[in-house]
Amino acid sequence: MSQTFDIAIIGATGTVGETLVQVLEEREFPIGTLHLLASIESAGASVPFRGKNVRVREVEQFDFSQVQIVFFAAAEAVTHSFASRAQAAGCHLIDLSGTLPTEQAPMLVPEANADVLATLKAPFQISSPSPCAIALAVALAPLRDVVSIERVTATACLAISSVGREGVSELARQTAELLNVRPLEPRFFDRQVAFNVLAQVGKPDASGYSRVEKRLVEELKLVLAQPSLKVSATCVLAPVFFGDSLSVSVQCAGPVDLVAVNAALEAADSIELVEEGDYPTVVGDAVGQDVIYVGRVRVGFDELSELNLWIASDNVRKGAALNAVQIAELLIKHYL
Repeated sequence: MSQTFDIAIIGATGTVGETLVQVLEEREFPIGTLHLLASIESAGASVPFRGKNVRVREVEQFDFSQVQIVFFAAAEAVTHSFASRAQAAGCHLIDLSGTLPTEQAPMLVPEANADVLATLKAPFQISSPSPCAIALAVALAPLRDVVSIERVTATACLAISSVGREGVSELARQTAELLNVRPLEPRFFDRQVAFNVLAQVGKPDASGYSRVEKRLVEELKLVLAQPSLKVSATCVLAPVFFGDSLSVSVQCAGPVDLVAVNAALEAADSIELVEEGDYPTVVGDAVGQDVIYVGRVRVGFDELSELNLWIASDNVRKGAALNAVQIAELLIKHYL
């Protein structure tokens, strides 16, 4: 009989938590007992898993010694409150909140830096990067053998779901009000988001950058193992429920061999390269998929050492839940 693992998911009633449950079931992860945990406000709800409804319990009362692997898919404050308890119980921890310091829980994208696991010791503590950093790392990782990347400039159009269920509900409400010619009163956001693009995601710091932009810059350097890589990131909020779109410019050390670039992208398992003359979108292509879509691959207009890309990715599935599950799959295959 194959080995099974008892699993806990913290934040099980959130969008990412529910998708984690779906992905674990779809990929037939060897789960013994699944424990779904959330705040006291969400405790008592149920989530379907393997033909049954699993009741969500309050995380405050949970005994972490019951499980081997814990997914933290809730807010940063929750990770701060309960990560130490999970660690003390000897649990392997996968954090999706970006809370833990990288010295304690290194960033991991299996398609880009799976070898990081070999440098760690049990119990394992691993961070899954932000969705836009994962999409960018997956796209750039196979290019490292054909170009020397010196600078990356990315404009990330983030889905409303990147700010949680309240943002999704607000976009839906605002859209309905506008379509029914009713006065619009912003609530969750400070201005109209429906049929609009907001130039920042979250409150910027004194330098003018938001946390999601700073995370993208630092996480990409860590995952690609290029601490001196120059990265510029601008994150905007698009009126799309799910799916991130990124416009990316890569400055290389020398002229770009476009044939080699396309061949590397075509050969990568987690990339769907869209043929020349077409382009991917999140609604038509990426949402619900386990790969990222790359299109509009072209050399710079005035600079032959510049490579431009368009990326579309499901921020909740590929950019969060699936990456975390892939990390867990690596753990149980090679290290547990």
